[in-house]
Amino acid sequence: MPRSESLESLKTRIAGIERARSVETAAVAGTGHSGIDSALGGGLARGRVHEVFAAQADDAGCAAGFVAGLAMRLGVGLGVGLGTGSGGTLVWLREAQAERQGGRLHAPGLVEIGLDPARVIIGVLPDPLAVLRAAADVVRCPEVGVAVVELWREPRLLDLTASRRLALAAEASGVTVIGLRIAAVPSPSAAQTRWQVAAAPSLPMEANAPGYPAWRVELLRQRGRPSGGDWRVEWNREQACFADADGVADFGPDAGGFAAIAAAPSGAVLPFSAGRPVDAPKDNRRAELRRAG
Repeated sequence: MPRSESLESLKTRIAGIERARSVETAAVAGTGHSGIDSALGGGLARGRVHEVFAAQADDAGCAAGFVAGLAMRLGVGLGVGLGTGSGGTLVWLREAQAERQGGRLHAPGLVEIGLDPARVIIGVLPDPLAVLRAAADVVRCPEVGVAVVELWREPRLLDLTASRRLALAAEASGVTVIGLRIAAVPSPSAAQTRWQVAAAPSLPMEANAPGYPAWRVELLRQRGRPSGGDWRVEWNREQACFADADGVADFGPDAGGFAAIAAAPSGAVLPFSAGRPVDAPKDNRRAELRRAG
């Protein structure tokens, strides 16, 4: 007679099998940063859920910029690929309260990251429940490349069960989900990776011109691989990738963590627009964001 196992033991075994399958089958998109890509086993897993937490509520803009860079590396919003993916639409879902508190996503800011705003759809929903319901539909659409689910604070509806449903839908459709969390504390979820992001000072260029966008990035957790990692990175607009920020102060474990970051913000995080008119970008690409909600 086969040996009986407890329900908890079976759950543990099944979770282990799922983690192994997740690591084995997921295609990856490299970030361009050698340290991060090495820690991730080659890059960011496609068709999975990833979480990005702003270190502080005031870091909402810089966290949005980091997420836009990840979406760029995943190949969305591009007329031609970077060798990182097949493209697709970027759907960004957010609460109306986020727009009132932090402002609207600014099309020229997306252009500076390298995204084409004509291939970005912004969904503004009345509350967290509406955001999660819309996300459940969006993630099942294979025409979507990346779905950003932006939520503020700690909505009770976003529990482990809701996270698991999103993860299963992402694996089935191949849509990559990035959960952007503002003013929230990291908690257990079905995310493949979990990040914490803060603004970092950018290095000036020649003639004291503004430097590249810069972040302090910490890998808090990843499924099936060792967690941990702390980098100071820049966004290289010309190469459309993340890169090491050379010549800056040490941000190692003895440097005081996020508290060691200088107070000055990065020179070019993703700016927000509070009802300002959108200027047409120099290359004449469309700068209008398609909005829904």
